[in-house]
Amino acid sequence: MAPQYREPMSKATPADARAAPRSAKPRASAKRARLPRSRLTKAEIETVFERFQARLPEPKGELEYVNPYTLLVAVVLSAQATDAGVNKATRALFAVADTPAKMVALGEARLVDCIRTIGLFRNKAKNVIALSRILAEEFGGEVPRDREALERLPGVGRKTANVVLNTAFGEPVIAVDTHLFRVSNRTGLAPGKDPAEVEQVLERVVPDRFKRHAHHWLILHGRYVCKARKPDCPVCPIADICRYTAKTGPAGALPVGAAGPAVTA
Repeated sequence: MAPQYREPMSKATPADARAAPRSAKPRASAKRARLPRSRLTKAEIETVFERFQARLPEPKGELEYVNPYTLLVAVVLSAQATDAGVNKATRALFAVADTPAKMVALGEARLVDCIRTIGLFRNKAKNVIALSRILAEEFGGEVPRDREALERLPGVGRKTANVVLNTAFGEPVIAVDTHLFRVSNRTGLAPGKDPAEVEQVLERVVPDRFKRHAHHWLILHGRYVCKARKPDCPVCPIADICRYTAKTGPAGALPVGAAGPAVTA
């Protein structure tokens, strides 16, 4: 079974956001770690994404939001929680607090009441209020279109930053969550021991013309077809290309337009 990964919640504080230390540069003499290679050929990778595109030309995530700020908040809240659970809590929340200033005015106690159905709600509430205050005071209430600035916000890690950059701003970056990590390793598309390694391999092997939507195609495929416990191989559109050796049922790609699991986003 392919390894599983879920991004841990960041423990950054507001102080970290303002003065995060720079990582030490590697020594020039140090050898670069060699990245794993995709187990698929270039032609197979092209075919994988051509099939995803044919079945779902404009994929979208399932978190509900109204602007880049509410998307950021929703993604922070989604750590170790389901999108459905987050949406249930944020519908009422975003009706009264859809900007950093409004969220700060709402306050941590009232925010806790709004999101207590979500796991780790107390820590998440602290992070949301803290990041909202930073955005209001230092970024004019706007979400920065910059990964480094995003990652300095409390509760925001690389995966969250990539989701915001891709979904809100259309950047061709790929956020690796538990679904992408599983699908990339299981299919052989982008093997890696951790999310950072998988992301690097995906950035190298996914054709440029598919990078804008690669994240959503792969996450939806992992959520509805290539499931963790029992992948639905008989209806998988890339089963004939996938390198997974323990396929369930008869393998074989569905032709474009054939019946398969409904994926709407």
